[in-house]
Amino acid sequence: MARAALSLLLIGLVLAQPNQPAAVPRFPLELPVIVAILIAWPGRARGLRTLTVAALVAGVVLKGLDLALHLAFGRPFDPVADLPLLASALELGEGALGPALTLLAALALGAGLAALAAALWWATGLWTRHDPPRRGWALVAVVLAAGLAAADLAAPERVPGAAFTTALSVERGRAARRALDDLAAFRRATAADPWAGHPDPFARLGEAELRIIFVESYGRASFDNPLYAPHAALMAEAEAGIAARGLAMRSGWLGSPVAGGQSWLAHATLASGLRIDSATRYSALLASPRRTLFELARASGHETLAVMPGIVRDWPEGRRLGFSRILAAADLGYRGQPFNWVTMPDQFTLAAFDRQGHQPARVAQIVLISSHAPWVPEPRMVPWEKLGDGRIFDAQATAGDPPEVVWRDPGRVRAAYRSSLGYALRAVTAHATRSGHGALTLILGDHPPAPFVSGLPGRDVPAHLIGPPELLAPFDGWGWTEGLIPAPDLPVLPMEAFRDRFLSALSGRP
Repeated sequence: MARAALSLLLIGLVLAQPNQPAAVPRFPLELPVIVAILIAWPGRARGLRTLTVAALVAGVVLKGLDLALHLAFGRPFDPVADLPLLASALELGEGALGPALTLLAALALGAGLAALAAALWWATGLWTRHDPPRRGWALVAVVLAAGLAAADLAAPERVPGAAFTTALSVERGRAARRALDDLAAFRRATAADPWAGHPDPFARLGEAELRIIFVESYGRASFDNPLYAPHAALMAEAEAGIAARGLAMRSGWLGSPVAGGQSWLAHATLASGLRIDSATRYSALLASPRRTLFELARASGHETLAVMPGIVRDWPEGRRLGFSRILAAADLGYRGQPFNWVTMPDQFTLAAFDRQGHQPARVAQIVLISSHAPWVPEPRMVPWEKLGDGRIFDAQATAGDPPEVVWRDPGRVRAAYRSSLGYALRAVTAHATRSGHGALTLILGDHPPAPFVSGLPGRDVPAHLIGPPELLAPFDGWGWTEGLIPAPDLPVLPMEAFRDRFLSALSGRP
């Protein structure tokens, strides 16, 4: 009796495993179906047990991936689009924990799944050893239990318990079908571009430089969550300094396609004017004839530059996205210690961009990464004239507790995020103050941080236009707030709508 109870408990816990933090487990209606089937057909025990254990372990993996993505990105796992994230997770783990601990964690996960499979094999085996009379009752139980599970699938919440694992599997199958249909529709959308053939969408830019600067993990929480009130105070202080230099400012909200990570999808969304919220859409964009903002700039005679301190490997898609020149991490001259995954502090990245010299009518994308997880060690500003080759940051890069210590406490994680993003905002606003003349600068967040850090739902990010008043005049009709603090009730512009609206303003074309 004790072994039977333990068997039921193990299978039941696997079936009731939640797939998101707020889920409330209910009695799994699949449990009596599984047990009754194993009792009713002992002649096929090995095959039935193999299928059952494989399905249960696959369900554990799927729910675990769902839970991880809910915590990181505020959404479930997409079996079609999210497989490439597994490699990205390993890279982030190596940067935060080191290769040895990451390998150990991967091995422990594999060993845990193997142990679970072995335990489920034992648990399912207990129910294949019953005599023939009991098998007759088991057939009746199969019909009744399967009917109850089917009733839950048809009308959830109306029967006791839930066929949650089955419902989740069915939904993932439907989601995969929807993803394939969506991809077909997206491919059609890439062929229709209102800016194809336009002679110069940047006509009003003149000889000014356009700088599009992404600030990692900069979301609405910096203004709406009291925990991050120092960010709003910092921006208010920066606003006064920028205005004193005779520069104008406008701020609003954009709706990012992602939250918690996958910054490159936000970059591609802004550049393409299409919503890029998955790896499949990103790949489809690269294979499509759609021209990005940077391709349009290059076609109209502008130099295009990408400053990418987070790129440490070959990046062939950079050319496809429209960049005539790419400065990756190795090209920026940093010789200091990395800040875990972060290759160099934002202040150095911005100074390296300045060392390239002002180029008339250049269109540049700069991606800042100091506020990227794991947010430790925490960087601090140093005098601009003392940056040198970056070794001045070495003491900061080796200070404080490592990520594996800080990340044991959610409160410390949020504090580290607050400090790191505060540094990034200081660096980018100081840069705009120092070198904003002769340039139109767009500073924006790529996405909010993970929901457990932001404390807010949604994917809104702040966006700030900074430049001489004559360069900001074409945007007066947008209704954005003057200064660096966007009004909380401003309508949110989807990030995919920004490109066309921005080019309409710069070109003078409605």
